[in-house]
Amino acid sequence: MFRVPKGTEMTTELLAKYIGKHKRLVSERLQRLQDAYENKYDIFDYTKHPKKPDFKPDNRIAVNHAKFIVDTFNGFFTGIPIKITVSEDVEGDSERISGFLKYLDSRNSLDNKNRELAKLSDVLGSANEIYFTDEDGEIGIMQVSRLESFFIYDESILTRPMFFVRYYKDSEGKERGSWSDAKGVQKFVRDGSYKWVGEQEPHYFDGVPATEYPENTERRGLFESELSAMNEYNKALSEKANDVDAFADAYLKILGPEVDEDATRNIRADRIINFTGDEGTLPVVDFMAKPSADVTQENLLERLKADIFQISMVPDINDKNFGSVSGVALKYRLLSMSNMAKVKTGLFKEALSRRYRLIFSHPTAGAGEYHIKPDDWMKLEYHFTENYPANVADEVETARGLEGMVSKETQLKVLSVVDDVKTEIKKMEEEIQEAERESIVDRVMFGKDNLNEQS
Repeated sequence: MFRVPKGTEMTTELLAKYIGKHKRLVSERLQRLQDAYENKYDIFDYTKHPKKPDFKPDNRIAVNHAKFIVDTFNGFFTGIPIKITVSEDVEGDSERISGFLKYLDSRNSLDNKNRELAKLSDVLGSANEIYFTDEDGEIGIMQVSRLESFFIYDESILTRPMFFVRYYKDSEGKERGSWSDAKGVQKFVRDGSYKWVGEQEPHYFDGVPATEYPENTERRGLFESELSAMNEYNKALSEKANDVDAFADAYLKILGPEVDEDATRNIRADRIINFTGDEGTLPVVDFMAKPSADVTQENLLERLKADIFQISMVPDINDKNFGSVSGVALKYRLLSMSNMAKVKTGLFKEALSRRYRLIFSHPTAGAGEYHIKPDDWMKLEYHFTENYPANVADEVETARGLEGMVSKETQLKVLSVVDDVKTEIKKMEEEIQEAERESIVDRVMFGKDNLNEQS
């Protein structure tokens, strides 16, 4: 985290200092993580693994464990979209605020953005999100990679954001960007040194218009601690492929008779060898065998693979034994990943609270048809559902066992087929009311029929 004393003002010198720090962080650490997710491992870097002589096999193979780990965990964490509900403490608030949330979602595809934010934080340790007013005068939300943006916080115990900086290279290769504080946005360009472009423009949000979504408090990537093991795995696998090629190109050894070039060519073409000799002086013909390290290599590969998944706390769901269990046993196998998801859930909720606090503070939100108030964000509740393989039969039995012991809402939460518990309860109540109305109609009609028959 970059931190400065509270009250510090942004200058071109301060901007240059922290952009320089961020670029070093990117080159020394963050870019390696992004490269790994994109399958750009050390094995493909000729400066780290020089090219071998032309007469030697030089296979370079990478198994993208980083992408597998990130995509598996992200599917577990956000495979079931995050649900946002409104606490119904004041009559009318729920419908009003929910309507604005749906409108905001329709313009910004928030489910997709939440998944992308979660993925970016898995890869780089955190992800950033910015807020702005688009060309239609509506509030826009966009995720930004940590490779090209960063926060500067104050030095208080609360570590409040003071500045958010984003920089990039334009189509001509010139570095441009902008920084924001709690009041406005200032654009800049690097032309030898950093210079402001125009005047600072107000953004009308109540705070720095950006939010950080950390993966964990240390801001470490999901697979960062296993990256060295992944590089070693790719190296060992590539050498194993080289050994296979070397065995395929084994040399034929002939001891005794001299074989000229024509005979060698005929041996290769006809695959026939015919030599004669006196007893005790028979020629020796065989292939030169290279010592095999196959068992050692396989043991190393298996050990590295097991360690990669164990330390990352994301299970290898493609393992043949993984899908052979269900129920409590399956949840136990996913316990480490579930614990890690719970840590991320807490941090994600804090970030979402900041998102909606900033958005609800903007005049556009209050001036629209939903009349959002700045403190409406406090009425939002966030629900994360871990994406376990569903066993509906077990869930139904559990829900039945809870009958009369807990509320209907808690009972329905057990069922993965129920997306929105409150909506489901409302539908159930409507069905009961409809059934009662039909019953009354039937009794009335039945009574009329009796009267007609008696008359």
